[in-house]
Amino acid sequence: MQQPDTAHPVAPAAAPAVVLDRREGPHGEVVLRQQGELLQIIANGTFLMDTSDGSSERLLVRAALQELRELRELPEYGREPAPSDAPLRLLIGGLGVGFSLAEAADEPEWGRITVVEREEAVIDWHREGGPLSPFSSEALRDARTEIVHADLVAYLRGTRSAGSDRPAGPSGSDEERFDALCLDIDNGPGWTVTDDNGSLYSPSGLAACAARLSPGGVLAVWSAQPAPTFDHALRNSGFVRVRTQEIPVARGVPDVVHFATKPA
Repeated sequence: MQQPDTAHPVAPAAAPAVVLDRREGPHGEVVLRQQGELLQIIANGTFLMDTSDGSSERLLVRAALQELRELRELPEYGREPAPSDAPLRLLIGGLGVGFSLAEAADEPEWGRITVVEREEAVIDWHREGGPLSPFSSEALRDARTEIVHADLVAYLRGTRSAGSDRPAGPSGSDEERFDALCLDIDNGPGWTVTDDNGSLYSPSGLAACAARLSPGGVLAVWSAQPAPTFDHALRNSGFVRVRTQEIPVARGVPDVVHFATKPA
């Protein structure tokens, strides 16, 4: 997620912005806007993302899978008793415009794809015939895909958030573990959409992420700009193989994905 001045080009300045939908939810106002051919999601007046590119959102999932492939070759990260070719379980934090979900659905190695989205409006925009359905309709029809309406922080901690209609996962447990967590709910660890999201990047929030990961699982966190202190926080929380990967953008500083692995 990023603001227009650091994002990929959005639309010609002459193109009028048209509001397609505006909702008031428990976390404030959420707007879907069209400018030229692009659709944009804006929360509480902050530009979050648009449909201009999606390279970094796709890389978030693709690079996490590559990390898991490499880890499977290391003896210390073997996933006994599960075989090395066992289907992988992915949790995506934030549905957005659907790029991360589409990337995951294109990859048969993901055996389960769970997307946690707290804004009911965003989920509605992706429903059949909705304005964002062209970016996600095929992935939503995939039998592996589950959309969960819940606050991500509450979901990771195994609690229900106010107003959530989240069911228990297919396993029947709120404490299901995943092989990868790909999180894209803010503009970064230091640039949150709402204040309460900040707890996700705190020691207790990172501990909740680790608890939801299987041994040797990968945490990937999207950021609109490098956050060196977050790498330190990941290491202090017990994660290993901590690294960042930069994704060049048309203007401004690169997007960044932070990667970390839960010890086996």
